[in-house]
Amino acid sequence: MIAGLPLDFIERFERLCPPSLLADAAASFTQDKSVSFRLNRLHPKHLETLASLDQLGIGYQPVDWAHEQGIMAYTVAATQREQLTHSLPAATGELYIQSLSSMLAPLLLAPQSDEWVLDLAAAPGGKTILMAEMMKNGGKISAVEPVKNRFFRLQANLERLGVTNTKTYMKDGRAIGTLKPDTFDRVMLDAPCSSESRFDAHDPESVEHWSLRKVAECSKKQKRLILSGFDALKTGGIMMYCTCSFSPEENEIPLSDLLKKRPNAHVLPITLDLCNLSEGLTEWEGKALDPRCALSRRVWPNAQMDGFFLALIQKT
Repeated sequence: MIAGLPLDFIERFERLCPPSLLADAAASFTQDKSVSFRLNRLHPKHLETLASLDQLGIGYQPVDWAHEQGIMAYTVAATQREQLTHSLPAATGELYIQSLSSMLAPLLLAPQSDEWVLDLAAAPGGKTILMAEMMKNGGKISAVEPVKNRFFRLQANLERLGVTNTKTYMKDGRAIGTLKPDTFDRVMLDAPCSSESRFDAHDPESVEHWSLRKVAECSKKQKRLILSGFDALKTGGIMMYCTCSFSPEENEIPLSDLLKKRPNAHVLPITLDLCNLSEGLTEWEGKALDPRCALSRRVWPNAQMDGFFLALIQKT
């Protein structure tokens, strides 16, 4: 049992997590995790960044799987978190501190430099920035964020990191599918969720907002967002639906609801060379879900990675 976390959450987490991954996943809620960052290839001095970190005495290790995919990602010991966060390369946008799990979503969506991409619920902008980098600041990104303070944080981050192909909109993402139907080549939807992967057993504030009622409220919003994002796709377009929650109500259930309501929605297989993954569920609490939900993936937390849910969907 994971002391310090809600009993309802623990019971569900232990039911969901594969037994072979449970020990590492449970331990992740009580340990000081390493910090991950990536070099910002949009910054003209990004190749000098590692030398700057050497001068500051910040030790870093490359993340092999990320480098193999073209993302210059590294990890730093938890004891150097503050030093990295307040370093000059972080302040000037030469690097961006971001969860490794969060980097997976743009990597799988694979936006191209001649495409128009929609990023729903985009703040604080980590995925937007990585997509702009992958697109070499080509094409167009429309980044939507409805919450005022988060919207301005998004704008500040985009400017600091040198993103020039993105326009920002303070709008409710649930309306975009109606306002801009059949428009975008790709859609990124990192849906607002109960943030279960950010729980810290040593920090009561990290869990005080959580309840099964909160999960249900998030699920209701997510069902509308995933429909909106899908409707905004062009035929042939691809959407990434992801959350940092473990709850099926926030993951497979909105996905299954989309597949039921949109017959032209198809789930694409996800290939990742990681050992901390499990297939999506096809049943929960005695209720059958669309069998294609098995093609989604749940990333289980460990000493380096946070929990995450990933689903790739194509409009045909």
